[in-house]
Amino acid sequence: MPGHGGNLDLALQRFGGHADDWIDLSTGINRRAYPLPGLSTHAWTALPLRSDIARLHRAAREAYGTQAPVLAVSGAQSAIQLLPGIAPRGRARVLSPTYGEFSHAFSVAGWDVDEVSDLAALAGADLAVVVNPNNPDGRRHAPDELLALASRVGRLVVDESFADPTPDLSLAREAGRPGLLVLRSFGKFYGLAGLRLGFVLGSAADIASLSAMAGPWPVSGPAIEVGCRALLDRGWAAATTARLQRECVRLDTIALSRGWALVGGTSLFRLYHTGDAAAAQAQLARAHIWSRIFEKNPAWLRLGLPGNETEWERVAAALAA
Repeated sequence: MPGHGGNLDLALQRFGGHADDWIDLSTGINRRAYPLPGLSTHAWTALPLRSDIARLHRAAREAYGTQAPVLAVSGAQSAIQLLPGIAPRGRARVLSPTYGEFSHAFSVAGWDVDEVSDLAALAGADLAVVVNPNNPDGRRHAPDELLALASRVGRLVVDESFADPTPDLSLAREAGRPGLLVLRSFGKFYGLAGLRLGFVLGSAADIASLSAMAGPWPVSGPAIEVGCRALLDRGWAAATTARLQRECVRLDTIALSRGWALVGGTSLFRLYHTGDAAAAQAQLARAHIWSRIFEKNPAWLRLGLPGNETEWERVAAALAA
């Protein structure tokens, strides 16, 4: 299986302590989560109604600025698992380095998979994948570039899991056109990854096909109620976007003072060239701060943003040690 952030079990095994002792910055999940509303008894005790799911779809369309058909799923990862079934097996190309589950899911499903480093090299694929902005380096592609690419591949999948703070990058408004699928994560920006909620935006035919694979209850009642509330809270989204942008500057300042170099990132995580990422991870881990390193890029270390002032102070002290 591909390596991931969020593997706090490994940190506990290697460096001890209890989960509550740790600051897990190995993911791009917002550590200042959307405040959970009170939930109805219906959300916990009843199977979701079609009308409940339709209400969630309307909220997603409003939040993402689209009129395209939408499918709610139990996280963007769930959508990735469904994607190989959207078409007959063929040639998939993934713009890399990026989130490893795309190549893995298509390979396991019997597709021929190429990982390429240049956007133009995706042309001619039966299905192409671009993460925009990219994980882990924050590489970005303008919507016009991606629309031009869409005409040169069988299907184009654009994963916008980290696009909430940068809506100008989003292709959501174009998602109804044939051959274009847009993935959105809910848990990262809203800080509620355990809720397991994400969305696929696409043409009516593709959404119908994915919906048939996902089954009659693709999301839970609590996910529907929380998702509807959070997606329509544009004031919280605007304030959170502004805060994240300020805090990226703060984390970069701390890291650069340590002698690291900024490789890139998004408003939810930063990627640094450390010289020796394994040593840097161990230094942070001794202070019970977990980070993400990459086997193929041994100098790279990725950090999410601390969630409160106590966490900021711990990170600064650990890096100054």
